[in-house]
Amino acid sequence: MQLKGHVLTAQQTTYWLEHAWLGTHVEPGVALDVRDGRIAALRTEVPAPPPGAEVLRGLTLPGLANAHSHAFHRALRGTVQVGSGTFWTWRDFMYKVAQNLTPDSYFALARAVYAEMALAGITAVGEFHYVHHAPGGTPYADPNAMGEALIEAAAAAGIRITLLDTAYLSSGFGKAPEPHQLRFSDGAADAWAERAAALKPREHALIGAAVHSVRAVPADQLATVAAWAAERRAPLHVHLSEQTAENDACRAAHGRTPTQLLADHGVLGPRTTGVHNTHLTDGDIALLGGTSTGTCMCPTTERDLADGIGPATRLQHAGSPLSLGSDSHAVIDLLEEARAMELNERLRSRTRGHWTANALLTAATGDGHAALGWSEAGRLERGALADFTTVALDSVRTAGTLPRLGAETAVFAASAADVRHTVVGGRHIVRDGAHALVGDVPSALAESIAALRA
Repeated sequence: MQLKGHVLTAQQTTYWLEHAWLGTHVEPGVALDVRDGRIAALRTEVPAPPPGAEVLRGLTLPGLANAHSHAFHRALRGTVQVGSGTFWTWRDFMYKVAQNLTPDSYFALARAVYAEMALAGITAVGEFHYVHHAPGGTPYADPNAMGEALIEAAAAAGIRITLLDTAYLSSGFGKAPEPHQLRFSDGAADAWAERAAALKPREHALIGAAVHSVRAVPADQLATVAAWAAERRAPLHVHLSEQTAENDACRAAHGRTPTQLLADHGVLGPRTTGVHNTHLTDGDIALLGGTSTGTCMCPTTERDLADGIGPATRLQHAGSPLSLGSDSHAVIDLLEEARAMELNERLRSRTRGHWTANALLTAATGDGHAALGWSEAGRLERGALADFTTVALDSVRTAGTLPRLGAETAVFAASAADVRHTVVGGRHIVRDGAHALVGDVPSALAESIAALRA
């Protein structure tokens, strides 16, 4: 599990992109000179590959940012989709998987999951991490053994990570953690802050914070988590109004909505991202937009869990930047998340065209990276981190589309299966659809998941 000294960046390479999405349009024939993991120069109107250049045929996008992940939920795929129930019955299955995790088994599973993400064009992940201790709540010899396992797993899979170390202290308003939640809890926000402070960033990893939810962090301790993040200028994420039952309980306990409670305790702001933001009042939307608090939508999970459709268009119009996440990993496909956000809104409104394809790709790239603290990633331009991914334009899904409409092709035709190359820090992590560091990703997934079920 030890990968200390892992080098993420390549030294110097030139990439020739057959077609490149540059944020507002697709440009044919683009050359990128990469030095020390960054784009040193970008040249357009380069009709043929320069001598010695790496050739990326298809449509190259900035790397995709998966702004909300629970890596261990990947073990639930295909097992919890049958039968009836709600989010709350699904949660019982999730807890059973969480109980079986150890630092070693979590490293193996997360490495495979992050490799699957790289195959899908994802170059950075926001890991919303709350399985901190051994079952029963006893800390490991290294209190951050589980978080370190996730950081090392990302390095082994070749992608960047923002570890959103999560405060999770109660089972509900005024309620102690239930037995299966004890390994999530540090007991109090001060103890959480002390443990989280020992986590250190590295080349491929940033350290952020999270409030699991208003039901899991008592109101009088929210400010402690917010202050920890503010002192470090770190990203701060929070599950927000995913369920109406939580909203009702919050009103009963505090006489206000979860959004209002977070605002009262200094949690909202431009470095904060609310995840889901599904069941909001008009006042909530105004608060989130007015404070420039971000919104991470996770449409494939929200539909899988029957959560509902969040007011993404109204939030963005109010001033809340949008990002995307695969959350429970019912699927890992950021292009599908982008497509689903638009299509969900079409179903609700019975009108089309709420976002342009460029806007949806921005949510999946630049704004997603910004939500995770990687402000120098998510765009193809000089000085940016050399993180990008190439989508095939000749697959059964994309054949016949127009290259100049590449943004539309990526969002409305392509899928993760069409990703051919993924480059992180100028280094090929996925080449021709094969992962360079994890030789057999399906086997790695199957073996790590089987070990959890044993």
